[in-house]
Amino acid sequence: MLTDRQLEEVLPVAERVVASSIALRSAVHESTRATLRELVRQMNSYYSNRIEGQSTHPYNIESALKNDFSHRPDEARLQRIAKAHIEAEKELEKHTHVTSPLSSSFLIAAHRTLYERLDLSDRISDDGEVIVPGELRSREVSVGNHIPPKASAIPAFLYRIDQVYGTVRGWERLLIAAACAHHRLAWVHPFLDGNGRATRLQSHCAIWRLSEGLWSTSRGLARSTDAYYSALTNADSPRRGDLDGRGNLSALGLLEWVKYFLAVCDDQSSFMSKMLALDGIKQRIEALVIFRSTMDKSIRREAILPLIHVFALGPVTRGEFSQMTGLAERSARSLISKLLTNRLLVSDSPYGPVRFGLPLDSLGMLFPSLYPEVNFPVT
Repeated sequence: MLTDRQLEEVLPVAERVVASSIALRSAVHESTRATLRELVRQMNSYYSNRIEGQSTHPYNIESALKNDFSHRPDEARLQRIAKAHIEAEKELEKHTHVTSPLSSSFLIAAHRTLYERLDLSDRISDDGEVIVPGELRSREVSVGNHIPPKASAIPAFLYRIDQVYGTVRGWERLLIAAACAHHRLAWVHPFLDGNGRATRLQSHCAIWRLSEGLWSTSRGLARSTDAYYSALTNADSPRRGDLDGRGNLSALGLLEWVKYFLAVCDDQSSFMSKMLALDGIKQRIEALVIFRSTMDKSIRREAILPLIHVFALGPVTRGEFSQMTGLAERSARSLISKLLTNRLLVSDSPYGPVRFGLPLDSLGMLFPSLYPEVNFPVT
């Protein structure tokens, strides 16, 4: 728990995150936000697993979502873990308005929802133990230099966590509580394995109704993994004297962790706000179409304005898209067909309305630095 003075110190950053997150909700049409949300889920899976040293290439994750798995057993296992993470995250998001995402029951549900999607062979820890979905550990463990509480004490710690964090209200306070709970649960280490993944799923869901899934804490944590672990470790440190809080652990260490976590949230929400700013995306859509038109003559520059339109304002009929191109009917139909093949346009039926798509091979130009790993070759 932070003191009132410490809360005042971090509230301005939390307020900034809330403001930028709310602004994101109206940045583009909901259909575009929904497409981006699916991409962020894939990113969350990639980055959360990368933190565990078990990442697979973004294109392999995309293949896994189509049930197309590698013939290499190790790669296929990573694909299955990534797919399970995406499915679990989507399922858990549905329950954020029913159960407090910062409650211990939600954390247990996060662990169970993830691991129950995996076969037994994919639930073997590095130590050779079977990970039982949602089961609290029943023995003592050590994690590096950290000795978590005894297994018999876990229920009491979880009860106290529910008391402190489970009833927090207000976006700013919720962000701060999410940071504190993330550390505290990692410190308690309630499961034999899978604590990091479950805790990051919980953190994502705790702020999901604010972020709407448009930005990712896991991306920020993974891109500063050393700082992530260092901040967690510092918050584990013993009390640094009589002025360092009232508990056994360092209140200053916790404050440093909260500042780090909120800085990650601030960076990620601000970054996505810049990415979705209309002036910038208009230029990047134009650059993408021009670049592709030089490589493929069937992709015409007349696609630029209608693509910008569906990005910002949502789906249109194929006839409306054709009219916006200014091309003859046959040429416009050919262009739409090509854009659908390349997945810059998406439709739910052969003749239905078209909406903006975000294929992985477009991200390098449309959202530079958002998911740079897609530009690395698949190994």
